[in-house]
Order: sequence, then structure tokens, then C-alpha cells
Amino acid sequence: MKRREFITLVGGAAAWPLAARAQQAVPVIGYLNNASPESDASRLTGLRRGLSQTGYVEGRNLVIEYRWAGNQADRLPALAADLVQLQVAVIVSAGMVSTLAAKAATTSIPIVFGVANDPVQFGLVATLNRPGGNLTGFNAFSAELGAKALALLHELVPSIATIGFLENPNNPVFELTTRDVLAAASAIGVKVQILKAGTDREIDAAFVSLVQARTGALLVGNDAFFNSRIEQLVALAARHAIPTMYTFREFVVAGGLISYGSSLIETYREVGLYTGRILKGEKPADLPVIQATKLELIINLKTARALGLQIPDRLLALADEVIE
Repeated sequence: MKRREFITLVGGAAAWPLAARAQQAVPVIGYLNNASPESDASRLTGLRRGLSQTGYVEGRNLVIEYRWAGNQADRLPALAADLVQLQVAVIVSAGMVSTLAAKAATTSIPIVFGVANDPVQFGLVATLNRPGGNLTGFNAFSAELGAKALALLHELVPSIATIGFLENPNNPVFELTTRDVLAAASAIGVKVQILKAGTDREIDAAFVSLVQARTGALLVGNDAFFNSRIEQLVALAARHAIPTMYTFREFVVAGGLISYGSSLIETYREVGLYTGRILKGEKPADLPVIQATKLELIINLKTARALGLQIPDRLLALADEVIE
């Protein structure tokens, strides 16, 4: 395959010559993510769906310039600066690390963040209802979700006294999320083993620590790096027979036990809608931060049986989807 053909397959319309773009007056947006292309299928499906609902279709009347850092956060500032230099009309940033890099790179280009936790506290917006600057997007309530997910996991395995919590220390919301999970654990009377991982090797080491400590279950934090390591995390949980709670449905489809959180496709559909509205002339300062209102509980019964677990009737009744 020729190099140009390969780039077109990977980046779609991003491979169009600049002269052709200018000649056709096609708007160009940037997409910035700390992860890698292979982990972005659900996000991009949602983003393109939302854009199409506002009349923008990639390859027809829209160009998307993709920038992935490959889980090397130190690359994000240069990638964000590259999008600014290209003078894209909007930057879509996936996750807090990418959003902070985009924010540092420009105060004028509109930025729509895919998932942020407490955007007011982290200085992304002035208020949720009136962002006031060049950023708006989706608030995922990651810290609060971690606490709720811990309670659901405890309900699933009530006899387990210690639950592990896997978090990426490089995530800006690490301390906030850890604090809320520890508070939730204290309220329901369980102990938490904090595990930190920012690399593949550290994920492997975290599971070794779980086994050595005889910790009976695991909660995986909401983090872009973990979301790019679905197969590794699900395989390790199965190998060591550890009941594990994840944030997104994609983990459960891959064989994980249970997940609780917002839908990636729906989240990024909302991001696509906002991006399209900004392309049509609206200002991010006037677009309220979208609050996560639809949260999904997904359960994999096949995995539960393999672990010898009986899912409580209440959880089955609450579940949005049960995978047989």
C-alpha cells in the first residue's frame, strides 16, 4: 500500500492537500487525544454522529486533523500547538490531560472537551451554565462516579473486605477521585488498596500486588490510558479471577464483569453536536457544560458465571444491559 493511501485510511479527510481544502472552503477541526487510534473507535463513532446531525460529514464538507499522543502525555503540548498553527476552527479534546494541553495552547480557538471532571475547579470554565471563555464540553463527574461504582461493586461482592482501586497517578484528577473513593469505602465499611499504574508494566505489577495482598475485587478508575488497555485489563482480571468494575461498556463487551458510567458514543455525540453548533457560529462561552445524565450499568453474565458469582436480583433489575 502506498503511503498516501495508508494516511488516507487512518486519517480520512485529514490527508487532503491544504490547497484543496482552501479552494473548497471546507472547515477544519482538530482532534486531540492522549491515547492511540485503535482505542478511539467509540469516541469517533459518537463524534462523527453528532457532527452529521448538525450537517457536517467528514470527507464531504469537513476535515478532521487527528493528533494522538500514544499515551505519552509530554507530547500533547506540541500536538496542541500544531493544531493551533494550522488555525483549525475548533479543537475537540478527549480527556482532562488533552484538554489542559489544548487550553494552554490557545485562548482564542474554541475547544470542546470530551470528558472533564469538575471543569470549574480545574479552571476550564467560569461556571457550568456560562463557561465564559473558549472552552465548553462534557462533565463526566468521574470522582462521584468512582464512589458510586465502588458501592455497586461492594453490593455485587458483599463478603469481600478489601477492594483494590486502580488509578493513573498522571491523571490530573487522581487525588480528587482517590479522595472520593476512600470516603465512599469508609461509609460502606470496606478497606481500599490504592494501586497506581501509568504504564503496561505497572498494570501487570498492580495485579501482582492484588494477588499477594489477597484483595478480593478491583475498581478501575476512569482514565484514558486504561481505556486504551481494555484487553490487557480484562485478561488480567480473568487470569487472576478478580471481580472487576470498569467505567465503560467497552470493557464488558470485551469480557469484563461489570461497568458503570456514561456511554462513550453518546458522550462524544454530544461533543459533535456542540462542535457543529460552534462551526455554525455559536460561541463556547454561551454553551453550558453538558452534564452526564444517562449512566449505564452493564453486566456480563458469562463472566460472572466463570467467576462463580451470583448477580443480585437488584443489580440485574438496575442493569441497562445484560450480556449473556
